Amino acid sequence: MDGDDLRRALTRIAHEILERNKGARDVALIGIHTRGVPLAHRLGALIASIEGAPVSIGELDIGWHRDDRPRPSTPSRTHLDFDIAEKRVILVDEVLYTGRTCRAAMDALIEHGRPALVQYAVLVDRGHRELPIRADYVGKNIPTSHHERVSVHLAEVDGEDAVFIERVLEGG
Repeated sequence: MDGDDLRRALTRIAHEILERNKGARDVALIGIHTRGVPLAHRLGALIASIEGAPVSIGELDIGWHRDDRPRPSTPSRTHLDFDIAEKRVILVDEVLYTGRTCRAAMDALIEHGRPALVQYAVLVDRGHRELPIRADYVGKNIPTSHHERVSVHLAEVDGEDAVFIERVLEGG
């Protein structure tokens, strides 16, 4: 995917979010660190331009809730300056793979309150689930093998907008 493909995918996701939630009322976008955060901000800007009203945007650090990685030594980068209770929370991430990131995000989210509902938006769904999790909004389905990695580059983090499929070398 190039920058235009990303823009079109995010525009479609923004419209789908508004359609499914009957507008932006009580919708909150929460980006999962790292690349889910700028994606949530982009979706928020798109929704605001369509609806004429801003939506709440937050950041969620799931490092302490991962079951497949060591616990981080750094403090949490979670930033939610609004109450999630009774909000229609949409977790935003760049790639859905095994489902473990989403599971950890839901665990981390519940520590901050009980939303009315939780939905999941991803730029890329690459398959290979290990948990019974699916995205409500998908920018692009990209079938991959276990020997490939989907690398999402965003201008805010990487200086460019692009999605690449990379071959993973044995043992790496």
